[in-house]
Amino acid sequence: MKVEQTLLEHGVNPTPQRMEVGMVLLSRPRHMSADQILTTLRETGNRISKATVYNTLNLFSRRGVVREVAIDPTRLVYDSTLHPHHHFYNTDTNELTDFDSPDLPISGLPKLPEGMTLESVDLIIRIRSDR
Repeated sequence: MKVEQTLLEHGVNPTPQRMEVGMVLLSRPRHMSADQILTTLRETGNRISKATVYNTLNLFSRRGVVREVAIDPTRLVYDSTLHPHHHFYNTDTNELTDFDSPDLPISGLPKLPEGMTLESVDLIIRIRSDR
């Protein structure tokens, strides 16, 4: 099973609850909040607790199974696409869409503190309808 293999490859013990969360989030490339995952699971009759969903997502994020994307200080979504990429965020629909741009020049970054190396730059371009 692909989800189980992904969890094992990242050092995550595939408990039944983790598998359930993984089946929702990792079944295809997607962006979901913890509450969306919880709603999806409960719609299928699953009685998983909210705390279990949040704890599982925190573990997945720490182990590199998913990426956390902070839309704003109060909204965090989990991204099942792990390769480096950026996002469009539609403020009308609250939809997050991936875009690859390996040649996107990002300049003007501040000087890094001594002893630090740049790990990544995550770009969210906020868009809305022009109507």
